[in-house]
Amino acid sequence: MSRSPSAPGPLAGRRILLIVGGGIAAYKALDLIRRLRDRGAAVRPLLTESAQEFITPLAAASLAGERAHTDLFDRESEAEIGHIRLARDADAVVVAPATANMMARMATGHAPDLAATVLLATTLPILIAPAMNVRMWLHPATQRNLATLKGDGVAVVGPNEGAMAEAEFGPGRLAEPHEIADALEAMLVQRSEPRDFGFLAGREVPKKLAGRHVLVTSGPTHEAIDPVRYLANRSSGRQGHAVAAAAAAAGARVTLVSGPVTIPDPAGVAVVRVESARAMLAAVEAALPADLAVFAAAVGDWRPAETRDAKIKKDGHAPAPLALVENPDILATISARAEGRPPLVVGFAAETDAVLDNARKKIARKGCDLIVANDVSAEGGVMGGSENTVHLVARDGSVETWPKLDKEEVGRRLVARFAALLEARRG
Repeated sequence: MSRSPSAPGPLAGRRILLIVGGGIAAYKALDLIRRLRDRGAAVRPLLTESAQEFITPLAAASLAGERAHTDLFDRESEAEIGHIRLARDADAVVVAPATANMMARMATGHAPDLAATVLLATTLPILIAPAMNVRMWLHPATQRNLATLKGDGVAVVGPNEGAMAEAEFGPGRLAEPHEIADALEAMLVQRSEPRDFGFLAGREVPKKLAGRHVLVTSGPTHEAIDPVRYLANRSSGRQGHAVAAAAAAAGARVTLVSGPVTIPDPAGVAVVRVESARAMLAAVEAALPADLAVFAAAVGDWRPAETRDAKIKKDGHAPAPLALVENPDILATISARAEGRPPLVVGFAAETDAVLDNARKKIARKGCDLIVANDVSAEGGVMGGSENTVHLVARDGSVETWPKLDKEEVGRRLVARFAALLEARRG
């Protein structure tokens, strides 16, 4: 029996095909089924052979309220609802967990089983929730496949950072079921029609930033205390890298000036790696001129007044107080340039309280054209996380607030907005 949603929402009355990949995270798919049904969706499970090593078709079917599909050559299944109908008879497809193997099959069009065949045959919106070992996630092959899937219009949620089953830590954990459900809602609100692949329609995706040079800063800065210690912050670089990737996808020539991060470089982007705020400013100035400058890096406000050449030893006495001096203000410096100022300069405001008030003060103080503000308090969970809720603050103080989205989607939406602003200024 279907459960009634507690309140009408984007998933009410929607039909979702849930493809469950193999991996320890497959157990979360059962909770995802429950959460999707609680939001009013009908769920049809499809389990790969590997997924059945972790959960049973009976468990998935019991929670979904209908049969779980498993076999491409199941005569009963093909008689009742064939793989082509599976690929069409839904409003969206969710792949959770999406293993490295599943992503590779999707990216290359390899279809040896029911799940891959359905994914190759569908034109429905697809959301994948990757989950795998951190080394597999960071491998260049996986990142290439991810870029291909995003280019094909596949939406992505996660992976999150955390402890792995193999006693490792890093990005690769499956997004939580409620995060996947939220991302699915956002995708369906955004895409009211089935996916329309450019190659199927005989047209290319428009390159709104073709011929433009986009400069992006991303990640934290490290300010050395001695050869082994430094001052830093918790920025992962995810949002800045997502903006750079989206700008490249929109046809721009992109220069990404990145502080120390552990995430992969975006495809098709020229990356300049730096450590300190002063090095970042120098790299930014060297990269000019640019049509658009997006300062998403979390630049350290201060640095030690003195950097020791040797490690400071613990000798039983309290260390001398750490004297600090102010770092250069990269956003204000570029915004104030008399010559070579980019036509559109965008800053980021990472705040823990009074987010909008502080963002309005920052845009007035820095002289940039737009501020992207977000809440990075512990409750916000943004710093280092996979999702973001942003507020676009203009010079006149007006604010536009977006719903919580994965950082890749935030990047795409921001780049679309920046492209429109540049075009309007050209006109």
